Amino acid sequence: MSANHIRRLAIIGGTHGNEFTGAYLVKKLKSFPDLVKRSSFETITLLANPKAFAVARRYVDRDLNRCFSIKDLRNPQCSSYEDKQAKVIHQVLAAEENSKVDAIFDLHSTTANMGLTIIPVSDRPFNLQLAAYLSSIDPTIKVYQWQQSHDRCFLRSRFELGLTIEVGPIAQGVLNAWFFEQTEKLLCMILDYIDAYNRGRAPTAPSQLTIYRCTEIVDYPRDEEGIQAMIHPRLQFKDYAPLNPGDPLFLNFEGKTIFYEGESTVYPVFINEAAYYEKGIAVCLTKKEQIPIKSFTQVEK
Repeated sequence: MSANHIRRLAIIGGTHGNEFTGAYLVKKLKSFPDLVKRSSFETITLLANPKAFAVARRYVDRDLNRCFSIKDLRNPQCSSYEDKQAKVIHQVLAAEENSKVDAIFDLHSTTANMGLTIIPVSDRPFNLQLAAYLSSIDPTIKVYQWQQSHDRCFLRSRFELGLTIEVGPIAQGVLNAWFFEQTEKLLCMILDYIDAYNRGRAPTAPSQLTIYRCTEIVDYPRDEEGIQAMIHPRLQFKDYAPLNPGDPLFLNFEGKTIFYEGESTVYPVFINEAAYYEKGIAVCLTKKEQIPIKSFTQVEK
């Protein structure tokens, strides 16, 4: 199905209650709606997990950003607070035709040194061209893509158009004014692009996009007593820097270095992300790719 333009979009913050950048930006936008008002589309703002935000925790019962698989949304036995919240969000934004949004922009922060990172919700040409445009305007912006199998339970997985924005490093439960302003600036660039697109005047984007595609998720070395090694100090804060075979990866508690044993150079991201200790993720290894950007004249949905 195609439509000539995006008619309705949602800006979502606080999917994780202790990621204050998105949560407080959504609160600001609710107070100053003219900041996101554009005449060619309607903008909705949503604080996704208000209970977790109120207590400055990632979640109350369960990670909300892992509650959006079709199986869970349809399962009445999934009845935790976050499961119920996911069903409400899906019903409001994705299920009901009279309120369905065409695109979402989900605002997150990370303790990893990922700067400004955008994650397209799909490989649709609109998303990739938007990502290419943004990264051409600001070369510090990186474009990341999860493994598809890992992505299916995220909030963004229920939509075809839009981006997740990750900014960091920011400690959990902390506001960082620089990243707050950078996120707001990036969001305004996105809205201006969509408004121009709707009017048939979308800015020209590069014909190629550099994307960091997740190829492997690596956990910390563990045994029955738990974690047995840390991210090596030479790797810490080196998100998006090349990691070559034989480079230090972990440092165990006896001071022994554990080296990366892969066969090719990779680019690690989400290095030592605090929220991922419970998920068995020490680092996500990516392949750096140059992909062509297809031209388009209409939004695909």
